[in-house]
Amino acid sequence: MDTKHNFHAQDKIILERNTKETQIQLSLQLYGIGTSNIKTGIGFFNHMLEAFAKHALINLELICQGDLEVDMHHSVEDCGIVLGQALRKSIFPVQNIERFGNSAVVMDEACTSCDIDISNRAFLLFDMQVAQNGFYGKVGDFDVELVEEFFRAVVMQAGISTHIVLQRGKNLHHIIESTFKAFAVSLRRAITKNPNIHIPSTKGCL
Repeated sequence: MDTKHNFHAQDKIILERNTKETQIQLSLQLYGIGTSNIKTGIGFFNHMLEAFAKHALINLELICQGDLEVDMHHSVEDCGIVLGQALRKSIFPVQNIERFGNSAVVMDEACTSCDIDISNRAFLLFDMQVAQNGFYGKVGDFDVELVEEFFRAVVMQAGISTHIVLQRGKNLHHIIESTFKAFAVSLRRAITKNPNIHIPSTKGCL
């Protein structure tokens, strides 16, 4: 596995990750206007990442060539890894931001809440039980269980604590889309600049 990174003007992060399973190029600008160019070969996943960028107000370009002839797992997880690495490089060391962010996003009958702490302590609580069936199934060709794999990869690489909880919902498309949007809005609020906070911890560092 080969990972390269560069730091560019205006806080733009460029990352590459190359393995036998995926080849990924990513460009991320943390404080942007929500523009995106997403090409993963997975239509529904593209749509979710576009929604994430839009509602987080992050400029994101992500190109992934993965072994989709095997399945979507490697591509989705590895995109999460690279996105998490880019977020970490953009956010840390933490200063002059709110640090905490939360939101509940509704999409028709579905509602998902997300609470974030930019803590430098990676943790994911993912509570998405749909009735008694768990969080399984497909949206088109997309395996629903990959949503958890994606968010675990993101938060573990980014170093943030994240609680994602389904409040209600039946339609898997609606549930997943509300989840990506809730994460985006929570992250946007957590990274909101506030010069009065300086280091948002009594420890003096994060």
